[in-house]
Amino acid sequence: MSIDFGTWPIWAGAALIFLARVADVTLGTLRISFISRGEKNLAPLIGFVEMLIWLLAISQLVQNLTNVAYYLAYAGGFATGVFAGLRIEERIALGRRMIRTITEEDTSNLLSALRAAGFGVTSVRGAGGSGDVSVIFSVVKRAEVRQYMEVVEAHHPEAFTSIEEVRSVHQGVFRASRNPIAFAGRAVFPLWRK
Repeated sequence: MSIDFGTWPIWAGAALIFLARVADVTLGTLRISFISRGEKNLAPLIGFVEMLIWLLAISQLVQNLTNVAYYLAYAGGFATGVFAGLRIEERIALGRRMIRTITEEDTSNLLSALRAAGFGVTSVRGAGGSGDVSVIFSVVKRAEVRQYMEVVEAHHPEAFTSIEEVRSVHQGVFRASRNPIAFAGRAVFPLWRK
């Protein structure tokens, strides 16, 4: 697939290259994010589209090697695509997080509030640097971390909390899904599930 830029103004060709790079790098960023989170269903499809767009952009650049505007458009599209991909990935909030909350205070009200909000929790006793502590473990969807933290901060604003990415989970108590984008791949490719 080739487009003859011979009759186009330079700015139009540069704009096409820029937009193609924004699109393919955005898709590449999302593809890598899906792969790292174990979302195997959409990654191959995204990779296919990403490469088609990249081939369009690189073929136009190679055909016009003397045009500096095309180089700048190519590089600018790459940088913009990285930014756009990260913003989109942040918005769709794929994956799960392990939240560990540690406090020296009684956690019965906090545990009740978290369970009432639909979060699965596990609580254990531990020994901290200044005495006994309660440690609460939860695995939540990334999109629900803020809601979880609001409950924690309402009951124990001084609690120590750490949040880590979780690659996969099996079993457990999880809130019902409210993010259709996160499960689009499972709907498109239901036979590819684990």
